[in-house]
Amino acid sequence: MGVRDSNAQSKTSLESCRIGREAPATGFWMWAPGAHVQVYVRSADFGPGQLPQLLTALHNWNNASEQTGSGVTFEYQGNTVQQLSCENCLTIMRGRVFDKATRHATELSAYSARDNQIITSASIIVDPVLTNSKALLNALVHELGHNLGLLDCYTCKRKSTVMNQFEAVNVPNGMEGPTSCDIAQVKEAYKELKVLVRASPPDRKLMPPDEGEEPVDDDTPVVVPTPAPHLAGASSIVKPPSRPE
Repeated sequence: MGVRDSNAQSKTSLESCRIGREAPATGFWMWAPGAHVQVYVRSADFGPGQLPQLLTALHNWNNASEQTGSGVTFEYQGNTVQQLSCENCLTIMRGRVFDKATRHATELSAYSARDNQIITSASIIVDPVLTNSKALLNALVHELGHNLGLLDCYTCKRKSTVMNQFEAVNVPNGMEGPTSCDIAQVKEAYKELKVLVRASPPDRKLMPPDEGEEPVDDDTPVVVPTPAPHLAGASSIVKPPSRPE
């Protein structure tokens, strides 16, 4: 009886995750299934009181790894003095990315050596304007969602997803880990990845607008950096729009 009750509750929860209302749409960049992502923090960019917030964000997504079916885990490896481009490496660092219009104070910069949607290496860039420790935690949880294929959802109900828009810089939103709807969407994204790994598209400026039913309000800066010399084959593109339904 207990098992049946649990399954019924899970089904009800998933049915309430409507894209654009309680759940974000899924997009493009994702770490490979089962990837053990090595995370480095640029040592000079964050104070002692801020590092624990970054680690909490990693820990809270790791706790959902089995539920999402991604198998992706984030493993803190220590400090670095520079951005890294090694296989399955994620660098967390500061840089000027703040956009007043969208209130984005963070950015995901991703690179694929395979010229597809699978991330080889990436960086999460945090603008210096973001100083509040709790808001930093919320922002990192949000950006890690982008690492697993989730897009922003400005139309989603507050607290239903970590992919909501922030009301203001340095104002915490209380979202410290993925919601049930975030977990459900990451699970769907990785199910699709088993069927189809998308090739890098042409430049976004040349692509027709997405006419699907998914929200198109995701404008988080997600760019492909210039590849390191030992990582060839990257495409110089900006993030493509969300996948069509």
